[in-house]
Amino acid sequence: MFELGQLRCFLAVATERSFSRAAVRLNMTQPPLSRQIQLLEHQLGIRLFDRTTRSVVLTAAGRAFFIEAQDLLERAHSAAFTARKVAQGDIGTVTISFVSSAVYEFLPNVIAEGRKSHPHINIALREMTTAEQLEALRLHRTDIGIVRSPLDQQGFGCECLVREKFVLAVPREHSLATQRQVTLRDLDDQPFIIYALSSWQPFHELMAGMFRSAEVRPEFVQHIGSTLTILALVNTGMGLALVPESATKIRFDNTRFRDIELPPGVLSLLYLVWRVDNDNPAFQVMLTAIRKSVHTLPDPPLAYPLL
Repeated sequence: MFELGQLRCFLAVATERSFSRAAVRLNMTQPPLSRQIQLLEHQLGIRLFDRTTRSVVLTAAGRAFFIEAQDLLERAHSAAFTARKVAQGDIGTVTISFVSSAVYEFLPNVIAEGRKSHPHINIALREMTTAEQLEALRLHRTDIGIVRSPLDQQGFGCECLVREKFVLAVPREHSLATQRQVTLRDLDDQPFIIYALSSWQPFHELMAGMFRSAEVRPEFVQHIGSTLTILALVNTGMGLALVPESATKIRFDNTRFRDIELPPGVLSLLYLVWRVDNDNPAFQVMLTAIRKSVHTLPDPPLAYPLL
């Protein structure tokens, strides 16, 4: 079929209604321009212009082709522009999966930074457990995962971005709500709401190991898979709970948050994971934006050993 260069020649002649003026407009001589129009007419099998010694007039077929030719050329320019922008990571879609607790502070910062630095990148969000996220990454269904457990597997990148301390959530009427200092020993024999092993394995194992090492035995009254639900139960007076500090942004009338002395290394960690073979240019741009949005605790110790 015809080439884009032939369309440009046709549109120039049709607009100028003159081969000589069209040649000047295209910065070329008239004979090559005439040959391009002849080739185009031959390829289409129709006559596009009625030519006289004084004028060049579009035929009925030429007038119909003029409208379509303009659209084709505009779409070609748009396609080239879009391709360049995608290659540069300026536009496109990035799918980010996340654990629910990331929405309290970390994820809003990520979205705000991403929209600020790259407003034309579409951010698609998917709430998933850590296990679901890793499977989605393996199947190329997501670009970036925000998880609670590190991933040490060939073909994947992983880095710890957020390290925050745990705080104690206490019912307002509980004695610890007004106690000057709170220690781990104060949780002995206390009704305690712990993260469920099935959905929050990192937090469950971290806390269970911490209690065993300190020989502290809370009374586990509930095993829950959601920080929001845990705080709602604390608010009813059901028990105490250790939650990431970012969860203090959730407000309940009957819940108080207290600092508590915990062993070194007992921290809430968020990891960023991705496929190293991801060829989505917008992914790399968003990865940089995510790193920029993060504020971590200074010099955190290693994760608390489980016994």
